[in-house]
Amino acid sequence: MTGDSTEPDRELSLGVPKGVLDSLPEDGANAAADMKTAVAGIEASLREAIESADSDAEAASDAVDAIEHLEAKMETYDEFVPELRAWGQSPIYAIAWRNLYAELIAQLYEHEWLAANIDRERNYRLVEDGIRFGDR
Repeated sequence: MTGDSTEPDRELSLGVPKGVLDSLPEDGANAAADMKTAVAGIEASLREAIESADSDAEAASDAVDAIEHLEAKMETYDEFVPELRAWGQSPIYAIAWRNLYAELIAQLYEHEWLAANIDRERNYRLVEDGIRFGDR
């Protein structure tokens, strides 16, 4: 049967924002290409996971795994910034990669079908990990 209206629309698209590309120095063509390749890989992995998910909740779980990975990468690049400055090096590439990962997380939240489920999954993981607010 075509056009099954019970099948959820789980479209997903990610991209390298123009602002991130514009922040690269003029000789940053290799970094721009690397960023585009990285984003294409992340998008392909997420699409595959989402397409194979049996529910929006399962798809959101895969998205949260990706978000947690992106947050870890963001923190790593953020830690490079003061180190590079301390050594007299430009941190522009570390800043650009950090900003790219932050933008990708924001892009995931822009998908309405996914946003509420992401928040629900993140809250579930907080409780499952034993973190309770107000308990001491």
